[in-house]
Amino acid sequence: MTSQAKPAFLSAVLAPARESLAARRDARPGGQAWRRLAADPRLRTTLPVVLILVLAAFLRFWQLDRVGFNSDEAVYSGTAAALAGDETLRGMFPVFRAHPLFLQLLLSTVMHGGVSDWAARAITAAVGVAAVLATYALGRRLYDHRLGLLAALILAVMPYHVVVSRQVLLDGLMTLCATLVLYCVARYVESAALHWMLASCALMGATVLAKETSIVLVGGLYAFFALTPSVRLRLRHVGAGLLVMLAVIAAFPLALSLSGRASSGQHYLLWQLFRRSNHGMSFYAQVLPPVIGWLTLLLAVVGLVLLRGHNTWRERMLLTWMAVPVVFFTLWPVKGFQYLLPAAPVLAVLAARTIVRVGSVPQLRRHGRRVTTGASYALALVLTISLLVPTWSRIQPSNTGTYLAGTGGLPGGREAGRWLEQNVPPSTQLLAIGPSMANVLQFYGHRRVYALSVSPDPANRNPSYTPVPNPDLAMRQARFQYLVWDSYTAARSPSFGAKLTDLVAKYHGVAVFTSTVTVRSKSGQPVEAPVVRIYRVRPA
Repeated sequence: MTSQAKPAFLSAVLAPARESLAARRDARPGGQAWRRLAADPRLRTTLPVVLILVLAAFLRFWQLDRVGFNSDEAVYSGTAAALAGDETLRGMFPVFRAHPLFLQLLLSTVMHGGVSDWAARAITAAVGVAAVLATYALGRRLYDHRLGLLAALILAVMPYHVVVSRQVLLDGLMTLCATLVLYCVARYVESAALHWMLASCALMGATVLAKETSIVLVGGLYAFFALTPSVRLRLRHVGAGLLVMLAVIAAFPLALSLSGRASSGQHYLLWQLFRRSNHGMSFYAQVLPPVIGWLTLLLAVVGLVLLRGHNTWRERMLLTWMAVPVVFFTLWPVKGFQYLLPAAPVLAVLAARTIVRVGSVPQLRRHGRRVTTGASYALALVLTISLLVPTWSRIQPSNTGTYLAGTGGLPGGREAGRWLEQNVPPSTQLLAIGPSMANVLQFYGHRRVYALSVSPDPANRNPSYTPVPNPDLAMRQARFQYLVWDSYTAARSPSFGAKLTDLVAKYHGVAVFTSTVTVRSKSGQPVEAPVVRIYRVRPA
């Protein structure tokens, strides 16, 4: 028998056995229904998306409230509670602060029956899962189903997006809205239909209402249309879209004006524009690659280079959308860990494009389809694992006494605040090193907390904070009954940490509460390190 005849012979011999097995499966209860369901193309399309969303939800909801809020979370949740009618927190967290209220309004819907860490974070975690779905839709619209799936998987396990979306921060909602803007812009480029222009502009307005700094993304859209003459813009469409966007954005200044707080909005705007630099220009280059994934960045860049012959308006849209905020916030003196989160879905799509289109690379095409397909699956697996491992590590409670804003909850703060609520009179006033810990203690302890590091110069402080120009005089006048030291602020502002330590010694401070975390000593042994310490003091 020739080698060519062997497959046909084996097929003929095995055919009865296959038919018998199929008949037995069909004879089982529900057998035929299961086979029809498995053969349904809609299931084959939907099931992988659902599984990715389940994974995304698991990583974002796992032990969601194990660690208490950080400063920003306390401020946004306190504002939401004030909107929901909490009179105690209303006096500590004014409704109109430095940002619009889109997220805070969403949070307030779950705070009418009381304030809950888990409920507040569940809102932002769900928004993060929705951003994964939006990334799938974007990848599928720009390219195809497989690429959309892989882009969604990458974002689902990316440490940067997981960590930020587990916190009550504005940037998660901003990123969801921004990704939907990209989707609508892509639909407009393909169809030139007015309703897609209006949808993209309305969502751009919602993005700005989520966080006002996202207005820089409009520059990315302008750069895209300016650099893509093949996409014809109709002035009528642009004009209508701008009107819609401005109408949506106008909701916040209109609310300020009607409430009589327009001057507060102006003060916050001036403070935001002229704040001192908090990080150097290399901050993002040092901090973001490990949480985005070095391999993610490498694949995105390599794909743009090796597949440059296949680059179209799609890649230009993604690049301009990402490049403008990256350049802006690198040059802008005020930087935050989470500020560039809208770039994460774009990088996920570009990295997925490289993996899915690896067969189009001329250097690999000659090895055959089987090799290139295997390379794609191997790259996808390696990238997923390289992101999943650090993500799992980062969603565990912190075991250090230092902290970078935006990277997670603040260990020890919730415990200290609840101790205050249960053990000190409501009229008590406290003095902390900085406003970050003060915000957390006010949220959980419902006691007024001031901060040493707040500048007496109005141009250099958040308008919400009240300075203490002469701490010694305030202590002698018994204005403060407790002092609060925390390792996070002391490490960031050693001079103010030393000043508070001096006040503790001068005014006979006695430690009445200490919160600790388990850290590794230089010898590798676990030890308990204090992160928050409350001292009761009395005038000299």
